Amino acid sequence: MSAPLGIGIRSGSYGSLDKQVQNGTARKASKMLKEKEKERLFLWICKFAGRKKVGMLFLCLISAAVFVWVLYVGKGEDSQDGNTVTNINVNESVSTSDSTFENSMTNAMGLTKRLVLLPPPTGYFLGYHLPPGHPCNSFTLPPPPADKKRTGPRPCPVCYLPVEEAIGLMPALPSPSPVLGNLTYVYEENLSRDGEFGGSDFGGYPTLKQRNDSFDIRESMTVHCGFVRGIKPGRNTGFDIDGADLFEMEQCDGVVVASAIFGNFDVINEPNNISDYSRKTVCFLMFVDEQTEKYLISSGKLGISKKIGLWRTIVARNLPYPDARRTGKIPKLLLHRLVPNARYSIWLDGKLELVVDPYQILERFLWRKNATFAISKHYRRFDVFIEAEANKAAGKYDNASIDFQIEFYKKEGLTPYTEAKLPLISDVPEGCVIVREHVPISNLFACLWFNEVDRFTSRDQISFSTVRDKILSRVDFHFNMFLDCERRNFVVQKYHRDLLLRLAPPASPPPPSPPPPLPVLETSPEKGANSPIRRGPGRRGKDRRAGSRRHRKVVAGGREMEPS
Repeated sequence: MSAPLGIGIRSGSYGSLDKQVQNGTARKASKMLKEKEKERLFLWICKFAGRKKVGMLFLCLISAAVFVWVLYVGKGEDSQDGNTVTNINVNESVSTSDSTFENSMTNAMGLTKRLVLLPPPTGYFLGYHLPPGHPCNSFTLPPPPADKKRTGPRPCPVCYLPVEEAIGLMPALPSPSPVLGNLTYVYEENLSRDGEFGGSDFGGYPTLKQRNDSFDIRESMTVHCGFVRGIKPGRNTGFDIDGADLFEMEQCDGVVVASAIFGNFDVINEPNNISDYSRKTVCFLMFVDEQTEKYLISSGKLGISKKIGLWRTIVARNLPYPDARRTGKIPKLLLHRLVPNARYSIWLDGKLELVVDPYQILERFLWRKNATFAISKHYRRFDVFIEAEANKAAGKYDNASIDFQIEFYKKEGLTPYTEAKLPLISDVPEGCVIVREHVPISNLFACLWFNEVDRFTSRDQISFSTVRDKILSRVDFHFNMFLDCERRNFVVQKYHRDLLLRLAPPASPPPPSPPPPLPVLETSPEKGANSPIRRGPGRRGKDRRAGSRRHRKVVAGGREMEPS
């Protein structure tokens, strides 16, 4: 009886425990009374069986029949009572269990269906939208001020989020890298120059076939990306960096702001309006060469801490190029190799001063746009052919080399910019600022862009659109090209050092010489002893001779005219 009771208690948890227990108790009491009555009848028959021998056999038969009937009926009642309890409790339990099992199976099947219908979790940052009614959603650029005296480029307003809000929106996951998932780089201790098509000891000598294959985006790729002769960038590769500086750069696992000055060409500009959180979490790296380092030490700006304000100076030695501008493309485009653990970076040319917090810039130009690479367009030119002619006119590079590069791109299909290329707003960037996320696809773009700079001219504006368009023709590269006036909102453009020296005010005049001694006082015998004669300093040398000559005017024909 304990087993059915136990089952009843478990099934009673669905709402009928008290009623079932009461019914079971009443039935058991009725059964016990019937059994007692049967026992009394049996004892009464036995009592009178000895007195009436004649009817003894009859009574025994009747008693046996009654006893068998009672047993049968009792067994039937017991069986009926037991079956009733068992059927109610067990069936309820089984029914409930079956229902729970069915519901579990249904839920599991439904969950399976939902997992199939919904996209599987990707583990990537897929962008966001600011809430409705947010001021930045309705922000539009105002018309430029009507100042006829200012016709050149100028900044325009940008709707940044507050620093705390921008920091809170920093993605916890990386952005997806379409198609490309694994990017590695060529290491070649003994450089092969068979079939080379441009290049250098630093960037390698890739063939034309290797160049073309690098634009065929695949899941796993190995490409030339500088530092080809060293196992680790910065060690025996050209552009060598001290071990302590390499260690510091490896600790940068979040946001990096980087710049460079080579050839002592620019003045270090201290970032402004930087939040306390950014001061603690952002790596500010300033790459310099030995010439710039020597000047900074001699001028007292650089000490043993290697820091100038927020900037930590990183000295690069054994530079691979004699041209400082080409050397500057190494940290500009290959920053992901120098700072391998960083997630985001902002590149600034050495002449620029940062005046907006890095997290606000990343939120505005990357995260809000769901982009992995952002760069501003040129403020005036948007066609590569026009840009090439401007570089030639300004003497930025050898004209023949520029012409060769343009002709090569024309054979590959480069055409002048037209509105047919929209939504791409320009083919010419203002490359002094680059904002990007270090994911494989944007790293590949930077590598291939650098390879063009290493192979052709160092004028990266000329090669930019070719690399961009080849990648965009194969994958959906999340690319953001914004207005130049927006760039000028978060950086202030300064002059190069040589121009600053020319514009510097003249040196202050030397202090005045002491006044001449007082004249000697003499007495005049005609005016008396008390009448002093003041004798000033007489004319000497050149002044005396100049005063004794008469000026003459010379007219045509060689005749002299006496002064009137």
